[in-house]
Amino acid sequence: MALAVDIASWACLVAGALLCFAGGVGMIRFPDVYARSHAAGVIDTGGALFILLGLALQAGFALVTVKLGLIGLLLFFTSPTATHALVKGALAGGLNPLCHQLTADETAALADEASP
Repeated sequence: MALAVDIASWACLVAGALLCFAGGVGMIRFPDVYARSHAAGVIDTGGALFILLGLALQAGFALVTVKLGLIGLLLFFTSPTATHALVKGALAGGLNPLCHQLTADETAALADEASP
């Protein structure tokens, strides 16, 4: 039974790390603030929650698990709300989204322009 919990825990930790990595790459590669906010949302909700679940499985039934659950609930409710407020503020500030389909070359050019 302990082996199954360890395997599930490591699977959640690896899945969370992969989601965080994919979201980080998305924040670099996506062309505008709206797409980048989606990548940030993936990191916040998906990556962090999978990592917290993996840590909770490693901790077992203890007070630490309750604390990790409370942190997960806080992230689950505040991260999408903050992302929504950021995007709504950008839209209200007059920042127009890129609505047309971009090719890979156009996306790479925009990413190169955005990097310092």
